[in-house]
Order: sequence, then structure tokens, then C-alpha cells
Amino acid sequence: MKKVVLSVVAALAVSAAVPAFAADMPVKAAKAAPAAAPSPWDIAFGAAIMNDYVFRGVTQSGHKPSVAAYFEPRYNINSNLQLYAGLSGESIKFANNAAAEIDMYGGVRPTFGPLAFDFGFWYYYYPGGTCYGTGPTMSLDPGCQPGGIFPSGNVAKSVASFYEVYAKAAYTWTDWVFGANFYYSPNFLNLGAEGEYLSGTIKFTAPEKMALGPFGWYVSGEFGHQWLGTSDPFYGCAIGAAGSGCLANSPNGINYKDYNTWNVGLGLTWKVFTLDLRYSDTDLNKGDCNAFTSDPTATGIQNQTAINIGAGSSWCGATFIAKLSADLTLGSLK
Repeated sequence: MKKVVLSVVAALAVSAAVPAFAADMPVKAAKAAPAAAPSPWDIAFGAAIMNDYVFRGVTQSGHKPSVAAYFEPRYNINSNLQLYAGLSGESIKFANNAAAEIDMYGGVRPTFGPLAFDFGFWYYYYPGGTCYGTGPTMSLDPGCQPGGIFPSGNVAKSVASFYEVYAKAAYTWTDWVFGANFYYSPNFLNLGAEGEYLSGTIKFTAPEKMALGPFGWYVSGEFGHQWLGTSDPFYGCAIGAAGSGCLANSPNGINYKDYNTWNVGLGLTWKVFTLDLRYSDTDLNKGDCNAFTSDPTATGIQNQTAINIGAGSSWCGATFIAKLSADLTLGSLK
């Protein structure tokens, strides 16, 4: 009996000691569980502080500091197609004293090798605005209050909110990216005028061997053209009437001046942080800038143009912008 028991024990010991021959056994070894597929979802988010918030060459913060933040969920259908939606906010200084800029946007980003596209919709919401008008102008905006007009004679609607649709393309070649952008709005800044913006961009990102110590860096620039149509009657004027006005008789609206804008800058990067130093300018003179922006701080009487009585605005002039931002994605934190 002892011999039988010892034989069984010996057989079990031998079978446990030869895992190298498991493939020869009729019972297969259990496979390891496959690694979980990466989630198609991601979220980009960030914040920034800048000494001047400039949009297409025109200050949105009255040449004062501004803060911004954004939140952008993304869904990757595959490695070459991404859907996205976003929410962002900026502090501003508008003629109508709106409380802030709140942006809601979304679109699709297809890529084909080095060529990337971006098609989307952007809504610019400016809550809390006040109407500044006088005389017949007031009846064109339900938010107008009696006696509301700027010392410069400018007027402004209580609502400046509007939307744009856009298409962008970017081609990457080694360390260079070349871009083209087009935006269209049927009612730019709720002025009643159509707006189209077309620009070209270029950016060189230094390779790692050209890093400045711990800092990466890039240089970039943009040249764009903003087309503007004719305002609605709120901003129109007859000769001699008060308002942001014109020298030509145009009670049904003023034909805003199209303009060119450009910027060039240097950026330093470290981890998720970017310091962007940029020069921005336009070819709008102070008079046409005043008619376009209704700048409440406009002064003088020497800036007469076909669409402006005489006050001049520096809101469209040359400016230097320093912006410190942090940008990251949820995926990068894992």
C-alpha cells in the first residue's frame, strides 16, 4: 500500500515540475486577459493671462489685461477623424460694457497624413451689455435707455453676440506648419454687416537639438484680411445727426472699411506652459476704427473719413501682446 501511495505522489511531483511541456498536453494553458483598448474620449483644457486680448488686430479688452480659460471634450472616431465641442471664456472691454465673452463651438477634424482640416461652428456670446443710443436710434434696440450716448458721439447695441462658420487647413512639413483659415458670419458682432475673414499662417517649431536649455521655442506669423459689409440702421446716420456717424448721408447703415491685419511672434514652451510674445497691427486708420468699434474712449475731431465724423480710436492700432498659457489634455495626465 505504501508503494502505491508513493508512486502516486511521485507522479504528481513530476507532472508539476515540467511546465515546459505544457504545450504537449491536451488541456491548454489559460491565456492572459488582453489589454484594454484606449478610450476614444479625451478632454483638452487650459487657461491664459495676457496683457491685451486682440482679435483680428482689434483689442477686445480696451488694451487692458485679460484672462481666459477653455474646456474641450474630444471623441476620436479613429486615428484620422476627431469630433470636438468646446466652451471658453475671456474677460473683455466692449463698447456696450458686456460682462464677458463666452464661446461655444464644435466641429470635426479630419487628417490625411501631413494635411489636417478643421470644420466647425463658433458662437460668441456677450452677456450683460447695455445699449447706448439717442433719438430715433433708441427705438431700434429694446434695451436702450434715455440719455445713453458716449461723449465721443458713438452708439452701441446692447447685444453684440454673433456666430461664425469656419474651415481651416494645415500642412506639416518637417518642423514647419503652413495654414489657411476662412470664417464667415452673416451678422458680424451683431452690427448688421456680413463678415468674412481669410488668413494664412506659418509656424516653425524648433527641434529638440535647438532647444534653449529647458525651453522649446517657435516663431509664427499670420496675415489676414477682414471683409465687412454695411451696418443696419442702428449705426447709420444722416448728415449732422449724432452717432458713430458718417460724412456721407447713410441713414440705412454705414459701409464699414475692409482691412488687413498681421501679427508675428516668438513663443517659449516648458512642459504645459507657453509664453507667447507677439506684435499685432492693422491698416485701419483711427477714424474708420472708431466707426467700426464705437470705442467709448475715442477722442479728437481730426479723424474724418467717409464713415466717421471725426473722433479717433486706437483700438485697431499696433500693440504688443504677452500671453502666458497652460494647455494640456486628460490623456496626458494618465
